[in-house]
Amino acid sequence: MARYDIRTPRLYTNAALGAGASVVLEQPQAHYLLHVLRLAAGQPVLLFNGRDGEWRGRLEKSGKRTVAVQLEERSRAQTTPGTLHYWFAPLKHSRLDYMAQKAVEMGAARLQPVITRHTQAARVNLERMQANAIEAAEQCGILTLPDIGAPLDLEQALARREPSRLLVFCDEDAEVKDPLAALQAARTETAAAASLAVLIGPEGGFAEDERARLLAAPNVLRLALGPRILRADTAAVAALALIQAALGDWR
Repeated sequence: MARYDIRTPRLYTNAALGAGASVVLEQPQAHYLLHVLRLAAGQPVLLFNGRDGEWRGRLEKSGKRTVAVQLEERSRAQTTPGTLHYWFAPLKHSRLDYMAQKAVEMGAARLQPVITRHTQAARVNLERMQANAIEAAEQCGILTLPDIGAPLDLEQALARREPSRLLVFCDEDAEVKDPLAALQAARTETAAAASLAVLIGPEGGFAEDERARLLAAPNVLRLALGPRILRADTAAVAALALIQAALGDWR
């Protein structure tokens, strides 16, 4: 059984949340509730803001185009932000949207674009990525939105990484035959498994000098994701599932 209410409409807001507060919704949210879901005044709505937990309220109309939610009680306390960072070479358009949504669903606490030699898209629409993160959080009961970093090149990303953060570097040329066993070994060998980052490269692969730089960095685990070549968005889901199962919050 679900640990949260999956049937009541759930929306993100930046407003402060508390008992008795009336939160005015943005026009697209009002349109969604009134004209897509066809809710009527008095029906329940859940709101969260990433800070104050999740609150249950009732829909109220205060004008032709103005809709608010009158908050009644907190349904869930705010969760502690996770520690899993997701580093990725940006993709184009819809595939990047998909990848961002799935990373949030899989528990990534930070989305960090990393520009590599063979990256397909050098520019990243951070507002669009934020919108995708919010949509994923709304649909999947997530209470804490991930941080979204401005794009960095690989050298900058490595330089800014905390030395204690284990970086799982996914590389199709790695000789690892059993990725789950390799991750479980990392859990027993280093306390750094509590603080993680996973790097998914571009579909063109890493350049040899990039691969060498990664292999020379401390606290890096090079990992293959099985016998098949995966698209970057598929690799993201596969890698995050493995890492959450072996080192993350699935245990």
